[in-house]
Amino acid sequence: MHVVLVEPEIPPNTGNISRTCVVTGTVLHLIEPLGFSLDERHLKRAGLDYWEHLQLHIHPNLQSFLPLLEGKSFWLLTTKGKKKYTDVQYQANDYLIFGKETAGLPAWLLAKYPERCLRIPMGKDFRSLNLSNSVAIVLYEALRQLNFPNLV
Repeated sequence: MHVVLVEPEIPPNTGNISRTCVVTGTVLHLIEPLGFSLDERHLKRAGLDYWEHLQLHIHPNLQSFLPLLEGKSFWLLTTKGKKKYTDVQYQANDYLIFGKETAGLPAWLLAKYPERCLRIPMGKDFRSLNLSNSVAIVLYEALRQLNFPNLV
C-alpha cells in the first residue's frame, strides 16, 4: 500500500503517520511544499525510532506526482466523497491520497476523479477528523480487506 500526504502542515501528524506506515509495511509519499522541516524534532518524536525503517518518497509538487498514478489504483480521501471508505475493494498496491490538514485536497483534483473520492462518515456538524487518525482508519480497512498481508 501507499499513503500519500499532499502538503502536510502539522509535524506530529506526519510523524504519527510515518510510524503507522512503518508498522504496516506501507510506503509514504510526501508532496511538497511541507509545512515543516523533515528535521523538526516534533516530527521525529512522533515517529520515534522508526524513521530508519520508513519507505519514504518526497515529491516536489502534486503535478510531478500525478503521472506516477497512471495505470494504478488510487483513492482520494475527502469529506466531499459520495462513497464511504468501506464501499470499495482495495488492491495491494493502492495509493491512499490525503490532503493538507487545513484545506484537504484541491478542488480541481476531486472534480477530475469524482468516482475515486471516498469519505469517512462523521457527524454532520463537524469538519473533519485528525489526519493521522484518518490515515489509520482507511489504511487498516484496506489491509483488513487484504487479510493483513505480511503482518502478524
